[in-house]
Formats: sequence, C-alpha cells, structure tokens
Amino acid sequence: MGGYYVIVGLFMLISMGVSTMLKRKFAQYSKTFLANGMSGKEIAEKMLADHGIYDVRVISTPGQLTDHYNPMDKTVNLSEVVYHERNAAAAAVSAHEVGHAVQHAVGYSMLQFRSRMVPMVNIASNLNQWILMLGLIVAASSGSTLLLWIGIALFAVTTLFAFVTLPVEYDASNRALAWLKNKNMVLPNEYEGAKDSLKWAARTYVVAAIGSLAQLIYFVMMAMGGRNND
Repeated sequence: MGGYYVIVGLFMLISMGVSTMLKRKFAQYSKTFLANGMSGKEIAEKMLADHGIYDVRVISTPGQLTDHYNPMDKTVNLSEVVYHERNAAAAAVSAHEVGHAVQHAVGYSMLQFRSRMVPMVNIASNLNQWILMLGLIVAASSGSTLLLWIGIALFAVTTLFAFVTLPVEYDASNRALAWLKNKNMVLPNEYEGAKDSLKWAARTYVVAAIGSLAQLIYFVMMAMGGRNND
C-alpha cells in the first residue's frame, strides 16, 4: 500500500498548490475593477438575458469559491463576494456559472451525459472505498481478487466522471469568455484577468482527474499482480 499513499500524497500536494494559486489569482484580479461597474450578479443576469434564458434565478450562497449552477432548481449560485463585487474575478466566475446554465438550455451533450452519471457516481463513491479496502484484505489473505475488481470497477466510474467533467468545465469557461469579449463587457486587461482566473480554476479539475486515474491504475496493477500470483 506504500505506493498508493505516495500517489495520494503527491497529488494532494499538487492539488493544494493549484488551489493556493487559484486563490491568489482570485485575490489578484479582485483588485481589477470593471470599468462598466457591474456586479457579479448583474453580469450573470445580463448573460442569461442575452442568451434568452429567463427561467434561471441568480442567488447568493455562503462561503468562498462555492459558486455553482444547480440544474434541479435552475439557479446560478454565486458566493457572496462574487455576487456583490465588481471586478474581473467576479465577472469570470459569474459568467462561467451562467455558461453551465447555457449548456443546460441548449442541451449540451456532455453536460447531459454527466448529469445521467450522477446517481451511479453517488453510489460508487459511497461504496468503492470500503470494497477496495476489503478487496485488498481478501486478496492478501486468500489470493482472490474478485472483490478487489468490483471495487476497481466502482472506482473507475468516479474516474470516468472526473474526466467527463473536464470538457463540461472548459466549455462553460469558453462560453463565458466568448460572451465577455463579444459583448464588450470587459476591457482588454479585465478580459485577461478573467481568462487567467478561469484557467487556474480549470486546472483544479485536471489535477483531480489525473490523480483519480493514477489511483485507478495503481489498483489495477495490484489486482493484476495478485492474479499473476495465483
């Protein structure tokens, strides 16, 4: 199991580094105030209107970097600082979340696929840790890897979900940046700040996906090793 902890530890450090950089970028571009004086809430509402979406509400949610789009109740949830502030970072985040609302409205295929995966992912994420642990114990004591393979299959579902999330997030950012630029919502320096903010936000998903894949490969190698030893 030593190799597993090395993998987890390595990607945990990388994830912490990317998250720290994201917070720094957000703080940096929070000082780049928009010339148009619009708040994150106003940016979100205008982008929704420009895309002909009138059944989505923009609301404030507690916390930092808690921004998300909820397709169940059709709400763009903006953290308090994004909801109220009038800077490049707030514009980037609010437009990105509306990007998900636009995806929902136009029936973006990857978002639909990701949504269909959610129930299965919830089950898999709740069970895989325990089944993998039991599978490793059984494999070590009896040599049987069946339970371990079941755990690996469940873990593979969560890994697939992490990779399906990537195009969804990048597409939302691309929609946000295109709208900000095409509608002249931001000046060139404000646009670059928004673009840089979203770039670092996307990297958090990339690290999570690669980390999940690395763990999956490790478990597969362990199972293959156990089978070869049978």
